[in-house]
Amino acid sequence: MATRRTFLHNTAAVGACVLLAQAHNAHAADESGYVDRLTDADGKYVAAPLPFAYDALEPAIDARTVELHYNFHHKPAVAAANKAEEALAKARDSNDFALVKFHEKELAYQLSSHILHTVYWTSISGKGGEPKGDLSRAIDRNFGSYAKFKAQLIAATVAVEASGWGVVGYHPATCKLMILQCENHQKLTAWGIQPVLILDVFEHAYYLKYQNRRNEYVNQHFSIINWDNAASRLQAAMPMHRQA
Repeated sequence: MATRRTFLHNTAAVGACVLLAQAHNAHAADESGYVDRLTDADGKYVAAPLPFAYDALEPAIDARTVELHYNFHHKPAVAAANKAEEALAKARDSNDFALVKFHEKELAYQLSSHILHTVYWTSISGKGGEPKGDLSRAIDRNFGSYAKFKAQLIAATVAVEASGWGVVGYHPATCKLMILQCENHQKLTAWGIQPVLILDVFEHAYYLKYQNRRNEYVNQHFSIINWDNAASRLQAAMPMHRQA
């Protein structure tokens, strides 16, 4: 049986590794040219400026859709997440938790929207093509080939029930690259997943141009995917011993 001293030593070692990995991931994010800015200097949630002009994604996504999407869907989610946190702070101060279930659900929904939108804008600011390097190798290892990966990602995203997202993420604990569906902003996710690539299939993301043709919209995404950003996110998410 391990002694208390051994237990404390092992716990400290694990903690040091976690802190080292977190520092490495933050450094990798800085080096790769992206950092997800979710809050301002005061800790309030804030939507970072778009990394492109409204019309930069045409013809795949029209300028008006981008403008409406960012200003009337992403930004309101940010405001709602702040409002939910303020309500929870008031509940703690007054020791009145009668509405805690509502505020917690609201925070989960709105903050998840803010996070996913932040990743989404950087996922679609590229020139399409195909992934390269570590990302390409991870796709081949986990899906068999890029063609199989693409087919599954399209099928999964198109089949999202009602509103939601197609998510490509890396799971550090299992060292797997995964494709997931996300309903709304927070349902059907896997704990610990690190988003690498996001496809938004809420109707507000495509309905002006594509109406009910979600399949066409999702396929058009592959002409504007930012594979460099996805590769950087994968590099930042991967444990150091897994990186080349």
